[in-house]
Amino acid sequence: MINVLNRLRKEGIKHDFKVSQGGKVCTMEDNMEFGPEQVRIIDFYRFEGESNPDDMSILYVLETKTGLKGTISNSYGPYADENVDSFLKQVEDMGKNLDKEDK
Repeated sequence: MINVLNRLRKEGIKHDFKVSQGGKVCTMEDNMEFGPEQVRIIDFYRFEGESNPDDMSILYVLETKTGLKGTISNSYGPYADENVDSFLKQVEDMGKNLDKEDK
């Protein structure tokens, strides 16, 4: 994951995101908050643990409506952060709705 993060940083994707207490994604640096309708997933990377399948994680690359790009990560299974899962599910569902509107 470190190699992917380093490459993304070189590509200009410099922010780290987290999900706030209010259920929005925010930057760690300046706490700008964005709702699921203001964010889209532009890429993702899955990682598996070398010795333990429970060590699986996923790194999402997000872009906000303001053009801010950054990453947020989460684990799979019992170690997953429910707040991150819930937020990203809303973002994914909105993306599917946008695809339907284009047809």
